[in-house]
Amino acid sequence: MSDRRNAPGTGAAPPAPGTRTGAPALPQEALEIAAGYAFTGSALDLGALLWDGTCLPDAQIRVPLTMLNRHGLVAGATGTGKTKTLQLIAEQLSAQGVPVFLADVKGDLSGIAAPGQPNDKVRSRAAEVHQPWQGTGFPAEFLALGGIGHGVPVRATITSFGPVLLSKVLQLNQTQEQSLGLIFHYADTKGLELIDLKDLRAVVAFLTSDEGKAELKNIGGLSTATAGVILRSLTAFEAEGMGDFFGEPEFDTAELLRTAPDGRGMVSVLELAAVQDRPRLFSTFLMWLLADLFHDLPEVGDADRPKLVFFFDEAHLLFDDASKAFLDAITQTVRLIRSKGVGVFFVTQTPKDVPAEVLGQLGNRVQHALRAFTPDDQKALRATVKTFPDSPYDLEELLTGLGTGEAVVTVLSERGAPTPVAATRLRAPESLMGPLEAEALDRTVTESALHKRYAQAVDRESAYEKLQPRPGKGPDEITGERRPGKGPDEMVDEGERGGEAPRRKAGKDEDRSVVEQVVGSGMFKSLARSVGTQIGREITRSLFGTARRRR
Repeated sequence: MSDRRNAPGTGAAPPAPGTRTGAPALPQEALEIAAGYAFTGSALDLGALLWDGTCLPDAQIRVPLTMLNRHGLVAGATGTGKTKTLQLIAEQLSAQGVPVFLADVKGDLSGIAAPGQPNDKVRSRAAEVHQPWQGTGFPAEFLALGGIGHGVPVRATITSFGPVLLSKVLQLNQTQEQSLGLIFHYADTKGLELIDLKDLRAVVAFLTSDEGKAELKNIGGLSTATAGVILRSLTAFEAEGMGDFFGEPEFDTAELLRTAPDGRGMVSVLELAAVQDRPRLFSTFLMWLLADLFHDLPEVGDADRPKLVFFFDEAHLLFDDASKAFLDAITQTVRLIRSKGVGVFFVTQTPKDVPAEVLGQLGNRVQHALRAFTPDDQKALRATVKTFPDSPYDLEELLTGLGTGEAVVTVLSERGAPTPVAATRLRAPESLMGPLEAEALDRTVTESALHKRYAQAVDRESAYEKLQPRPGKGPDEITGERRPGKGPDEMVDEGERGGEAPRRKAGKDEDRSVVEQVVGSGMFKSLARSVGTQIGREITRSLFGTARRRR
């Protein structure tokens, strides 16, 4: 189109100071764009329309609250304002009673708990977009992966984490991933609880020992060589200090759905700055949180507001070198979690970082500036432009000319149709745009009710303890010491062979109902945990009508 508009900062001069631009005075194309954002229900205010180089504050760009479970993408080059956009959206969600989860990779989102400080830049931005700015802090919980950093420790049990996610962390290939799944199945059937890394390592070591080779032969398709590779990967992984991330008490993802006493949504900030050198680990842990929510939440259909909005920062790390099974699990989770009231926003540099199967499910887009310094950059820019609806803007020029705090926006309207593409000058966050002081952060963490529940790690009896050697038979391949003549089958069946302790165990089992015994069995848990196995999840829900019981 011959009159395509250029990037902000070019073209027509802004109106004279003191002049308020009324909607009837807007150019026809700008009026059409503004009309696409005139929603009747509750909405978040993103900013004001940019047209022909001018900020038009009477044309407000918004996103309907009901559409935030349709997922979204926040993209842009480093330094273009993505973090502030997350903060702006999170504040408004919290204010409307919607809980938010933020992954804080750089460590600068903790300021959301404190009121922002006014300055000339903030006042200028607020005046430009007609924002009634007021410094405000929001209710926040601070979490830390494995307790490394400032926050309540977030841990997962190995059993809950599952073989697919663990294979991603261990960088196993497809064959090794499938073999790890068989090892999990074996541990379940033998009643060997996998709580932390040493539990899984003990099970694999037993299977590769002289004593366990007979057991290994009974697990279809698992070779001694592959089991050995998995054992070496686990040993190296644990030697790198990764053991802190797995164990008990396991974090209950229902904690992310809370609201504050004043009705505002709780903002859960997971600090990742201390582990940002382990991107494969933290990105996979984020996926575990999301998958756990998916498995536990009931269906709600279309609601007037989301139960939770989950911001997945550095999203490209999740998809790098991902296996097909892993990508399939992500795609399925993103597709189905919408009906459970959870919205997911992926945050990354360019849309091409997100696989097409996932990108096609993201209805809301906030695209900050892109750079085009190299041929690869230019190719990525053209690919990004093709992902937007037709627009009167020259998007290639627009996307390279956007300033910090400006973005190209398109969202889903209240009837589910894409809104017109709108260049937008974004509002300023009302909370502190920077990290909270360390003393205030630590005080918030220690005063949290979650701190009492999760701060102290617990190491109860599990697979490692059950496979520990005792004076008796043959060399123990796990520790080099002596092991008794007692394998997993004997541990499972010992209640049937008499003795004081076994009699007490049998008596306890007799008091349990048949249903409780079935649900508590390793085979049932294995069925219920299989990811791609949606059938297993449905069995759990169809029997009891609720999400799976927390461990």
